[in-house]
Amino acid sequence: MNGNTATAATTRRPRSADRKAAIWIGVLYIIGTVALVLSAIVTGPVLTGPAYLDQVAADPDALAVGALFVLVAGFALAMIPVVFWPVGRRYDETQAMGYVVFRGAVETVIYVVGVLGWLVLIPLSTEPDAAPIAAFVRTADAVLWEQVGVIPFALGALLFSTLLYRSRLVPRWLSAWGLVGAALYVAPALGGMFGLSLGVLMGPLAVQEMVLAAWLIAKGFDRTALAAGSVVSAPRWPAPPAAVPAT
Repeated sequence: MNGNTATAATTRRPRSADRKAAIWIGVLYIIGTVALVLSAIVTGPVLTGPAYLDQVAADPDALAVGALFVLVAGFALAMIPVVFWPVGRRYDETQAMGYVVFRGAVETVIYVVGVLGWLVLIPLSTEPDAAPIAAFVRTADAVLWEQVGVIPFALGALLFSTLLYRSRLVPRWLSAWGLVGAALYVAPALGGMFGLSLGVLMGPLAVQEMVLAAWLIAKGFDRTALAAGSVVSAPRWPAPPAAVPAT
């Protein structure tokens, strides 16, 4: 009886941790998305148009608040692969680590560098001869957000969706949606090099992440897939030595 109770307890603990991980991933997705939307709303009127330096000088707090929202989003999104790591590593440790590297580390650095570019514009906006430097910062920031930053984001999303698809932790239609969305997400960056506006193709992945967030909060990871992952990750104890026949 005591052995059965101990076995049930050790089974409940991982399931409870996996359920909490799923909820946290969903919440972090929502926090990151809402923070990015708020940042765009706050900074849009300040950074839009050729007179952006005058607008920044008139309302530097808007740019600072927008930068803060981006940092909140960057931290929230960087924590997703960290929370997912204990689950994902049971199925493919390499892919799970790749997700941590691209979505957790590289993308976070891009968020921080982009925010620093915004904050540099605040003191530059008060300098009468700083327009050329400010223009360089704005161009570099645009390249960072719209082209360079797309690569680690899309790679991270691709690794995450592939791992979800293979493990069946969520319905395959949802992870397949993520795979297609990750592939489409690269198109606007490539199109921008040729003067094409393809920003609408970023939409499918953004919507998929919100649907995935809602699914994880409401239903969590699939229990059958979690059980299969537990079997795969179970330690393989060495076989006991064979008995030596008596002589």
